[in-house]
Amino acid sequence: MTIPEILEQLNEWGEASYKRILMNHGAVEPVLGVKISELKKIQKQVKQDYQLALELFETGIYDAQYLAGLIADDARMTKKDLNHWLAKSNSPAISSSVVSWVAAESPHGMELALKWITSKKEMNAQAGWTTLSCLVALKKDDELDLEKIKALLQQVEQTIHQQHGLVRYSMNTFVISVGCYISSLTADAMKTAKKIGTVTADMGNTACKVPEAVEYIEKVKKRGAIGKKRKTVKC
Repeated sequence: MTIPEILEQLNEWGEASYKRILMNHGAVEPVLGVKISELKKIQKQVKQDYQLALELFETGIYDAQYLAGLIADDARMTKKDLNHWLAKSNSPAISSSVVSWVAAESPHGMELALKWITSKKEMNAQAGWTTLSCLVALKKDDELDLEKIKALLQQVEQTIHQQHGLVRYSMNTFVISVGCYISSLTADAMKTAKKIGTVTADMGNTACKVPEAVEYIEKVKKRGAIGKKRKTVKC
């Protein structure tokens, strides 16, 4: 499929009601309002296409950027590509989902995540912490630097309440991910979760809430799912 063909299809699938939902969750114009289930129809047809993904992301259209993340050939994505995607993101709704997913499944996830979390730009730091959460969910424990992960938990504990709202949210998510996906660090994550307590963030015009880390990890523990990794973080 070509870019014009895809954009024509996306325009046909766009719904005003779903567009409002996306914008309530942080998307900014241009937004077409295409449901993810529709985007996955194109994903199923295209599968992976490195160049097509780059061109789709370059449009700046929320829906096209989301689709780009679904069809990206993560293994071929360069650090330059991923830094450009972070800068070019339609909104934090894209940078903290699509960019983080693709970065985590690329060869450069940890390096970029550790760079991004030091950024003074809220959107970049949020993407960095989200990428770390994705890496923890994907990578086998022996592929992770567990001492570094423990140090990052300490960093969250010491700094989370001084961060911008989006960064607080993604730091809290990181604590949850460590607690749920790295069984040897579940106790450390729970300790951090108890110390940071309730985390607040402006969730915009939505019913979404910042999850309570202790409660979330406990629920996963009761299901017997601690330490079970994910095959992909894309959804």
